[in-house]
Amino acid sequence: MKSGILALLFVLALYSTEAQRIAPDTISLGKRSLFVQPIQHASVVLTVAGKTIYVDPVGGAAKYQGLASPDIILITHVHGDHFDTATLRGIMTKSTLLVVPQSVADKFKDAGEVVMANGDQKKVDELSITAVPMYNFPAPNTTPRHPKGWGNGYVVTVDGRNIYLSGDTEDIPEMRALKNIDVAFVCMNLPYTMDINHAADAVLAFKPRIVYPYHYRGQGGLSDVNGFKNLVEAGNKQIEVRLRNWYPG
Repeated sequence: MKSGILALLFVLALYSTEAQRIAPDTISLGKRSLFVQPIQHASVVLTVAGKTIYVDPVGGAAKYQGLASPDIILITHVHGDHFDTATLRGIMTKSTLLVVPQSVADKFKDAGEVVMANGDQKKVDELSITAVPMYNFPAPNTTPRHPKGWGNGYVVTVDGRNIYLSGDTEDIPEMRALKNIDVAFVCMNLPYTMDINHAADAVLAFKPRIVYPYHYRGQGGLSDVNGFKNLVEAGNKQIEVRLRNWYPG
């Protein structure tokens, strides 16, 4: 009897997770389609060119129930809202390629692991992955929450189309200098990254075709992503801002 109740509770929990998950977006990248499945906060699943890419998967394997297993996992840095060993062990397969900065490799070793520093590139079949800087500006007499070189943002390229994942960063010069970004995922939460004004200003500088505000929960609650959308649209109506619920349930 007890085992039957536990099995029922497990099924209900999985159903609840899938029911809360919002529908994925489909974005045209020329001759290919990109499927975007928001999960929560900094976690997102991308599917393109026959590859399923998990970005900063945390929260337990049940959050990913019903989704294809990851061909590639990108981890930006070691903070717990981006990196969780239990989740990784629950979702990885023997063929999963794990892409990490050195700070993550120091804490988690895997046979399929590729360590990348800012500026490194990795070719995976038809995809190219470039590690790009993500960091906070240092304040006087303090250590930044995200020191330069400690973590990676990523640009995933297919057929010359570029998908940018910011990780945790301020509006750094390297982000503002990005070129030809088709889809961008940009963080905006204080005190860990930047506010909506700096995020909007950076987006207006590098002009992605589509931008998703994500990672927008901070110490003061959720950031005003509608305000971010208004700022971007006032500065450049050609940039499409897609607001999605990154905090279901």
